[in-house]
Amino acid sequence: MSNTHEVTLLLVEWAKGNQNALNELTPLVYRELRQLAAAYLRRERQGHTLQPTAVVHEAYLRLMDQTNPNWQNRSHFYGVAARLMRQILVDHARRKHALKRGGLKVPLESAVSFQDGLKPDLLALDHGLSALEKIDPRKCQAIELRYFGGLSMDEIAQALDVSAVTVRRDLRMAEAWLYKEMQSG
Repeated sequence: MSNTHEVTLLLVEWAKGNQNALNELTPLVYRELRQLAAAYLRRERQGHTLQPTAVVHEAYLRLMDQTNPNWQNRSHFYGVAARLMRQILVDHARRKHALKRGGLKVPLESAVSFQDGLKPDLLALDHGLSALEKIDPRKCQAIELRYFGGLSMDEIAQALDVSAVTVRRDLRMAEAWLYKEMQSG
């Protein structure tokens, strides 16, 4: 049985209340969640005080705290995990900036770019994603699934119930919109 299929089956069993399924699921998803957190934090600025293990532990605790989870499949689970990791990273950034005097001043060059090598400003990204979600929730979900959840185009397409071509188009449009929004904001 493939890991993807096994995770989906265990998620469904856990949703039905089977605690043994949760015990079997934990090592399968923990490894992948940690890899996602590590990949995301590598794109952060140098000296970031949050470690991948801390992000995963916090996200995992929030995921496990779900009462009556209704996981549709692996992609849905990782989509929720991606959103949680985004919230954790943004909350951390807000706490750090709250300690500084003079508030947050974001230079244009630190606005989010999804090109390799450039570091996103999480507060500006969160603000942009919140604005995008009001205009087009699907594009916001696509960004979260791709950049916070690490899902492939096909997995995003499955999670959003659209074609992979639509996902690519949504991501291109959302990235351009976010870039413009963050530069003007």
